[in-house]
Amino acid sequence: MSKMLRNLLIGAGVAAVGAIGTKKAVDYFRNRGEEEVVDENQDDAEATSPEEVAYVTVETSSVQDFLDNSFGDPGRYVPNRPPKVFDYQDQQYMVIWAKDNKQDKNQMMAFHYTDGGRKMVASVGYTDDKTDYNLSLDDTPFAVEVNGEKITSGQSETSGASDVDFVLATA
Repeated sequence: MSKMLRNLLIGAGVAAVGAIGTKKAVDYFRNRGEEEVVDENQDDAEATSPEEVAYVTVETSSVQDFLDNSFGDPGRYVPNRPPKVFDYQDQQYMVIWAKDNKQDKNQMMAFHYTDGGRKMVASVGYTDDKTDYNLSLDDTPFAVEVNGEKITSGQSETSGASDVDFVLATA
């Protein structure tokens, strides 16, 4: 695993569970499940082209402490979909999908890691009735896809959704 991804996991207190690898970014972001184990003995994963993403699979439950510590309300957010922890074009990100028990909705949160620390770049709350979002993805190659529409910035709401995805803005 790359040094940067390793540091991100250690800093967030998140445990890697085996799938470490690279793949075409468009395929990685399209996958909603856990990544297949590439090689359990593989120690390093470095993207070899700008179209690849280096990733590490983390145990869904291992982000619980991160959520509790980050938001100061233990148990409010409970992960409900495999998180994505990855390096794309030398930038590190973590995306978490969770149930917000306080507001009774699903939540997708994306964090960008830099030398200056962690910054939340996307927060999307969604139910079947409405989706609210606060996005700052203009300086990234990413968008949030809601009901087939890609959104990169702004704070607003739109129609409800059963799921939202973190995707490449141009794919």
